[in-house]
Amino acid sequence: MTKKWWIIGILVLTVILAGFLWFSLTDSDKQDAPSPPRTGEPSQDDASGSDPGDRNAEGKDDISENIRESFSDALDSARSLFVQQDLHITALGDSLTQGVGDTTDNGGYVGILEESINQNSDTAAETVQVDNFGKRGNRTDHLLERLDNEDLQGSIREADLILITIGANDVIKVVKDNVTSSLDYEQFVEAQANYEQNLRSILEKIRELNPEASIYLLGVYNPFDKYFKDIPELNQIISDWNRISRQVLTEFDNTGFIPIRDIFEGADEDILWEDNFHPNEAGYKRMAERVLEYIREEIEE
Repeated sequence: MTKKWWIIGILVLTVILAGFLWFSLTDSDKQDAPSPPRTGEPSQDDASGSDPGDRNAEGKDDISENIRESFSDALDSARSLFVQQDLHITALGDSLTQGVGDTTDNGGYVGILEESINQNSDTAAETVQVDNFGKRGNRTDHLLERLDNEDLQGSIREADLILITIGANDVIKVVKDNVTSSLDYEQFVEAQANYEQNLRSILEKIRELNPEASIYLLGVYNPFDKYFKDIPELNQIISDWNRISRQVLTEFDNTGFIPIRDIFEGADEDILWEDNFHPNEAGYKRMAERVLEYIREEIEE
């Protein structure tokens, strides 16, 4: 690929990411320090003053239908699953853990996973407790700082299993920091060292709080794949981040890597939200299925 196409592609990508960053990061600044939101609680948007009574009956029917569709496949894969009683899962990370893009306000893949297990007819009600500490815009340095939070630490100490999504905003930061200058592949390479060290420190801190819990890190994906197929450097950047994640995980016992990149690349349906970055309900449903596939043996009796 010529340098010309790399420059053109980066310019277009920069414009897209600039809009996304303004929306994502300004919203992140408004959020409080973590306390675990529960599935079914009103979202921050709902709490801001919108009146549910203002919604018409058709809107309510659409939301209900979306919820049913979001859970249908996940529930199928969870049937006949005999899960350990009093299982405690702690979910940490960025907007993918928070569930940004899930218009049913059910918590994205984390909420689907929780409902899939707890609504399973072969298990007792409320078999699993899930604490969701996802926060939009979080990078590895943000998550590392948040690990000093007492509520988050308490949840980690009690967890049997820990799920993490982190890293995408580290990639985006490179674009943001160089939005007015020349952006090239080497700048992403230089940022990898910080990502690697931060991720290592995160895992070390979690292990200090809980030496026994299983830790699963979900990979990152390239949401711009269908728009920038002619820029292989973008895919290389994502490959680099996932490679580093796998490498750091090998330094710690009882950890695993859950790839999700293939879910979004070449998908046969629209699985991204309106921002063309975050998953929609269908995307989160696929993520929940993938996570359940990897943790199934871990959580079964």
